[in-house]
Amino acid sequence: MTDEALLARVLQPYKEHCKYLLSADVTARDGRIAARCAFAIPESCYIDDTGHLNSVEVNICYNQMMYYLVAKSVKEGLGTGFASWTLDDFWRHQLPDILIARFAADFRRPVNPRSFTGEMEFTSVTRRAPAGGKPFLRAETAFRFQDSESGRCHGEATLAFTDVP
Repeated sequence: MTDEALLARVLQPYKEHCKYLLSADVTARDGRIAARCAFAIPESCYIDDTGHLNSVEVNICYNQMMYYLVAKSVKEGLGTGFASWTLDDFWRHQLPDILIARFAADFRRPVNPRSFTGEMEFTSVTRRAPAGGKPFLRAETAFRFQDSESGRCHGEATLAFTDVP
């Protein structure tokens, strides 16, 4: 069930016309955390209507889904990678310290951007401490987006959480 107050706070940095995440349900199983989300993009924020979800919008939706999943995990104490975090830590680090190190999406069939769902899962979260450097978290994720008319897109992303608490 969506935590509406948390969702509103997670989306606060976004321009009003770029808040695409409508709802999210977070689960935890065997130490892995995942989210199932609903999205709608009434109008692209940067280009004339293409009629399908494009790579820029996939990245924005991924970010919103990921931010919510991390915030909810911190708030509820889910998963292992964020156990020492507080919500104040998350708000402080949300924009400057959560980086996409690698992002790949594979579009199988065009996805209707007006109404679609997305899912993501943290497949691994590891703490790294490079020689002479500050510790960081490296997270591997898998995601997918689909619509009710067989449109689909899936991919993987690697995240780096720098300046970790």
